[in-house]
Amino acid sequence: MTTDSFHNLGISHEILTILDQLHFKTPTPIQHQSIPAGLAGKDIIGIAQTGTGKTLAFGIPMVQRLQTIAGRGLILLPTRELALQVNEMIQKIARSFGISSTVLIGGESMFHQINALRRRPRILVATPGRLIDHMQQKFVTLEEVSILVLDEADRMFDMGFAPQINQIIRRLPTDRQTLLYSATMPHAIVNIATAHMKLPVRVEVAPSGTAAENVEHEIIVVEKEAKQPLLETVLRENQGTVLVFSRTKIGARKICRNLNFKGYRAGEIHADRSQAQRKQALAGFKNGRYRILVATDIAARGIDVKDIALVINFDLPDNSEDYVHRIGRTGRAGREGKAISFATPDQKWDVRDIEKLIRKTLKIVSLPGSSSFIEHAAKPASRTRSFRPRRGSRFRKFR
Repeated sequence: MTTDSFHNLGISHEILTILDQLHFKTPTPIQHQSIPAGLAGKDIIGIAQTGTGKTLAFGIPMVQRLQTIAGRGLILLPTRELALQVNEMIQKIARSFGISSTVLIGGESMFHQINALRRRPRILVATPGRLIDHMQQKFVTLEEVSILVLDEADRMFDMGFAPQINQIIRRLPTDRQTLLYSATMPHAIVNIATAHMKLPVRVEVAPSGTAAENVEHEIIVVEKEAKQPLLETVLRENQGTVLVFSRTKIGARKICRNLNFKGYRAGEIHADRSQAQRKQALAGFKNGRYRILVATDIAARGIDVKDIALVINFDLPDNSEDYVHRIGRTGRAGREGKAISFATPDQKWDVRDIEKLIRKTLKIVSLPGSSSFIEHAAKPASRTRSFRPRRGSRFRKFR
């Protein structure tokens, strides 16, 4: 079996025609390995880097199987943005077969969602909390679900959705197909997932935590108060669209306000923005109205924008797994990308954790005048490091 065509995977002629019209010519590794097992009705645990095509890996089997089996599909996701993105891709394939879908997420009208449910869509795309709201009010039941997808499963558990997911799974038929996908897969999640799956096929096209291969990484050690001027310097020195991650919604709002004051075109996505505002910001980022999008981790898994040139971690993420998902917004689908992260001098161990997870030594530089890490995170702890200015650079490189 070759990886150079969708024609070798058991996909129906009708779906192959749609893929050709959408200019999908070559399956990604996760698609190549997952689609045949999914079409055979097998349970799957899939691990792949962000941006490698997981949506089609489960979407194609779901749409094709729903043409021949009874019931409906349920796709659970951690964020509103990701739910909207997945539904958009699913509909590109499903609408030609009369298979309708609806999105059940917070921040949008319950009334409109209830009306959509009354039309009995074959596929539900939902965040756990809003799905449970509809279940409790008896607007939706899960007895007819024959295919369950847990997308970005580790993020859902990290965000505290474990009780809701367990509640949902208890209401599902036991005779169903379950597909679980993520870029990282901690053992605790595997243990929880396998308790609800039947002899799952494990599809791993990259070790859990593997970062995108085509991304250039750089860590800049900087004092907290110097981050905003540094951000402006980095933006001047790099071209193209930029995604900036802040750890907090207050920080994201402040960064966006400062950038717009300085004449940059920036939008923002975080929990204090309404769903309409978040949609407007993402649409503006996609169509070029905004060169810069400032976001909290709510966007780490919900943004699918082509050719993001640079991801900037204004703040390092709270956990190293989120680093993988943040930088996965650039360097997608074989393209090259760049990720620059700002680290304060006391975050040496956070950098070490990231390097351990992605199994890569990161390029680390320090701003002149800033305190530095006592040592390079990848070096033995018994040795200290000194810095020497790099010729022609405003930074000093770790040695």
